[in-house]
Amino acid sequence: MKKTLAHTVWECKYHIVWVPKNRRKVIYGNLRKDVGQILRKLCDYKQIEVIEGTACADHIHICLSIPPKFSVSTIVGYLKGKSTMILFEKYSCLRRNFRGHHFWARGYYVSTVGLDEQKVRNYIKNQQERDSVDSRYDTDLVKDPFKGASSLLSEQKEK
Repeated sequence: MKKTLAHTVWECKYHIVWVPKNRRKVIYGNLRKDVGQILRKLCDYKQIEVIEGTACADHIHICLSIPPKFSVSTIVGYLKGKSTMILFEKYSCLRRNFRGHHFWARGYYVSTVGLDEQKVRNYIKNQQERDSVDSRYDTDLVKDPFKGASSLLSEQKEK
């Protein structure tokens, strides 16, 4: 759905991902719920629509509709900076694990969402499942550690 400003009709959607400092797995439990609420409230202040979002243990996936009067880097800096201050105020125990006022790592990933919006939304929704599948231990490779994965695949094809 296209939106309007005074002299502009726009539809600017972005898929953004960022991680905590040193990619620590700290976003779980109450902190995970609070991060989601904080980010939504911060977006509401700037009239930014949160299309989809997921807080994983070691990263944030969010799809935002950002008005063209804001740059993506400004909004990401705003979200990361303000959320850090709020989190440190609420969870003072985080300060000893993160020096200074740096909860999030410096960089972020951003991609424009064009006609593939539904694919991006599904990807973000299913991110938790993908992470849990990727982190499972592959027991087939342990049977013979001296055989490579390619030889195991060829054995399976023969059967």
